[in-house]
Amino acid sequence: MADTLKIKLSIANRVYPLTIAPSQEEGLRLAAKKIEAMITKFEQSYSVRDKQDVLAMCALQFASQVEQKALDKDHVTEHVQDKLEALNDMLQSHLSL
Repeated sequence: MADTLKIKLSIANRVYPLTIAPSQEEGLRLAAKKIEAMITKFEQSYSVRDKQDVLAMCALQFASQVEQKALDKDHVTEHVQDKLEALNDMLQSHLSL
């Protein structure tokens, strides 16, 4: 356990003690800050009284961002593959002359 770090993160007025690898600290602290900012945004934009509702909306927002990035990545990969195949076809036709 020498390679672990104990930290406390505050999210939605609750403190969460965590034992993590030191390499995870920055990412977790940034994530907690983003969650807090999103909570504030949702509370200001909508009349939400229940923190659980706000946290559910935050979870949905973050999950949809992850899913959209995965879909975008798949689309880009498919597009690049199509372009590479077209380039390969052009090269093959020129080499066969």
